[in-house]
Amino acid sequence: MNSPLQPSAPRNGADAGSLDGFRADPGVDYGYDGTTVDSGAQSLRVRRFLVFLRRYWWIPGLTLLLGLAGEAAYVKYKAPKFVSMSSMVETVKIRLPEGSLFSDDMDNFLGTLSEILQSGTLRDLTLQRLRDMTNAVPIPLGESGQALPVAINVAGSSKGSVFKITAASPGPLYTQQYLNALMAAYLDYKRNIRQLASGNTLASITEQVQRRERDLKADQDALTGFESTNNLAVLEEEVAVAGSYLTKLKTRLSDLQLEARLLDAAQNEEQQNTNRTAAVPVPWTELADGVTASTSLAGASQQSNFKDLELLKIERARLSRNLRPKHPKIVHLDAEITRAEKVQEIYRRQSRDELIAARQANRLKAENVTSSIREWEVKVANANKLIAQANRLKTDIERTKSVYERLQNLVQNVDISRNIDRENLEVLEFASAPVRSYAEEKSGLLLAVAGGLLSGLGLVFLISIRDDRFTSVTEVNSTFGDVVVGLLPEVTHTKKSGLPLLHLDNSQHASAEAYRSLRSALHFINNGSVRPKILLVTSAMPDEGKSTIAVNLARTLAMSGSKVLLVDGDLRKGHIHDLLNLSGKPGLTEILNRRCDARDATQVNSIANLHFISRGASSRNPGDLFLDSPLDQVLAHWRQEFDYVVIDSSPLFAADDVSCVAPKVDGTLFVVRRNRSSARVVYDALDLLARRHAKVLGVVFNGADSHSRSYSYYQQPEYFSHATSA
Repeated sequence: MNSPLQPSAPRNGADAGSLDGFRADPGVDYGYDGTTVDSGAQSLRVRRFLVFLRRYWWIPGLTLLLGLAGEAAYVKYKAPKFVSMSSMVETVKIRLPEGSLFSDDMDNFLGTLSEILQSGTLRDLTLQRLRDMTNAVPIPLGESGQALPVAINVAGSSKGSVFKITAASPGPLYTQQYLNALMAAYLDYKRNIRQLASGNTLASITEQVQRRERDLKADQDALTGFESTNNLAVLEEEVAVAGSYLTKLKTRLSDLQLEARLLDAAQNEEQQNTNRTAAVPVPWTELADGVTASTSLAGASQQSNFKDLELLKIERARLSRNLRPKHPKIVHLDAEITRAEKVQEIYRRQSRDELIAARQANRLKAENVTSSIREWEVKVANANKLIAQANRLKTDIERTKSVYERLQNLVQNVDISRNIDRENLEVLEFASAPVRSYAEEKSGLLLAVAGGLLSGLGLVFLISIRDDRFTSVTEVNSTFGDVVVGLLPEVTHTKKSGLPLLHLDNSQHASAEAYRSLRSALHFINNGSVRPKILLVTSAMPDEGKSTIAVNLARTLAMSGSKVLLVDGDLRKGHIHDLLNLSGKPGLTEILNRRCDARDATQVNSIANLHFISRGASSRNPGDLFLDSPLDQVLAHWRQEFDYVVIDSSPLFAADDVSCVAPKVDGTLFVVRRNRSSARVVYDALDLLARRHAKVLGVVFNGADSHSRSYSYYQQPEYFSHATSA
């Protein structure tokens, strides 16, 4: 089933443009009772807040008046406040060559100064100074019997060295004198703190000087005792001589080690030449150190004999080419060669013995030199230990003496700074004459205005959040989708006259055109290929205007030429017959009870084509009548006889009648009234209709504010000055 206004998206499986199949999810928050909304709904909430603000404008006004009244009472009963101002400046200080030992943290000086001036210590010192003054005003006391507090504020400039000090209290002269006494107390306090700090520092440094003096004397006594048993000059000379002698011994040891390696090499070569008969003899005598002359001559004879032997062998080899081995010359040469070889062997044994003796002598010499080196190294090490001990004692004396002299200089500097260095702040301007201050009153007034307005607006906003009643058609469309098929403006009326009904020449053209628009919407609503003919008009709760809408809708349809039947289906409290000035009996109750025919219960209104059936007599259980089969037969008869049948029903949550009738009609129009219908209740009602498989054609928004931006229809009265019925 489609409505002329298509929604932006189906909800819970329902077809687009219809509330058929609607289901409310109980786990989801809807609309104005805590829902999660999109960005478009944010502007809707703003408009809703403005609507509630127009309705509850008196709440911000009331909270504003309460805030102003509270501020006025506070100002009336609060003592006036007087302000006095002074200033202090950072002064020039004498810098001694040794430098000042006192320093202030200038990065945090302003905060430190402010904390000190506001501290309880400075307050007590200031009050004591005021008590000691002869010309001071009496100190005013507060309700607790304590001295009246004075508010102190300190301000400074990042580019200047002047600090502005402001004092404020209810007593004018007391404020001025307190500020002067406060600055004097601050200077005395800093001076006393400096004296105390310098005295403690001086005592501590003096104690360190005495201790260092004792340490210096002990080190000097230790050096004197060492020098009495050790001659430092002799030790240094012995170390120098021993060092020179050790150098010579180590040089001699290196020579002997080299000689030993040469002798070892000669012995190895001798062993290699033992099996070689023609090898050249090694001059062993030239390798040893300090060989005798005879040994050198023996070596020369060995060389000469070796040469002769080689010449004889060469000569024999030459003659052997021409002579036989038994030739006398060959025999003679063999005898000479044999004799020379024997002599050469003698020389070899002699050289080998001399080499062994030379190695033994070299080893003994190296051992003696090594022993001497060790002995002298021990002597040098002992002497060096004594010299190092003496140097360490001298170093300790120098270190202790340096610390002792520095501490003595500190004692002098602290004593000088203690007596000469002055406070770095001085009074630049004494306290000015006190003047009345209205700063608290001004700030209190602004706070009262802002607080009153904000609290009032907050209450209105809270009401707009907690109150989920619809205030505009935009909210209905935003909550349900674009399912509004009728938009009816608010109609002014009195309690006695009731809501006026539409006539052929209606003066309320906006209301008449709204009903005509609803009539047109019904003409274009199609359920498949059949236009809905039997319409049920209902709402969730009473007093939402459904009966008036049902009557006016039926009259509008009849004015357009359709044959219309208006049925009062509220068998409990139906009163449409009173609106039409017709009889209340017989009616629908008698028809369903089969006490009369539908034709007999039908009445005719003053408007042509409009027929009416009242609710009839009261019944004990009227809801049971809608469950019987006559209702289906009656509806089938009405569907054939009339173009439209408009049935007014009881509210959905007032009785269960609607849930029994709605599934049997062609379509249901659900009425929602501005500032009356709750979003949660409407959701529950639509969910109940969906569960009973009722065909909900759409929502009729009743009581739209014609002055709001959401309602801008039919606002041109000049188009209706000669209007006639449709």
